[in-house]
Amino acid sequence: MNAPDATATIVFDGTCVLCNGWVDFLLRHDTQARYRFAAIQGANGRALLASHGLDPDDPSSFLLIDADGAHRDTDAIRRVVTGLGGAWRVAHAMGAVPAPLRDRLYRFVARNRYRLFGRHAACRIPAPHEAHRFLD
Repeated sequence: MNAPDATATIVFDGTCVLCNGWVDFLLRHDTQARYRFAAIQGANGRALLASHGLDPDDPSSFLLIDADGAHRDTDAIRRVVTGLGGAWRVAHAMGAVPAPLRDRLYRFVARNRYRLFGRHAACRIPAPHEAHRFLD
């Protein structure tokens, strides 16, 4: 398979069980290979966070970089899921909930993600058939 023409990059926590589940979900449902991934523990992920004003050593934000710029937290999640197309476009309805309320809930989960969902000892190693979708 040729490398995908990924148009967006998602920066994720490579040791977080929840975050890796999110990446697994996207790898399954992103049939057009729109997204590529960079773990915050890697050089590319750290650089992307820093270049968008986020602290790579305190990665509680979700970051999506696409053709329209950088998006964080629930706005980024909404864009990613909607970008999957088809029935996933219903995620656009998340916009009906005010961003401060959505983001407050997101930040609670992000701050407690290791306690709630667990943590891997090391970053995920992509399977050979998905390695071309990862920056590090």
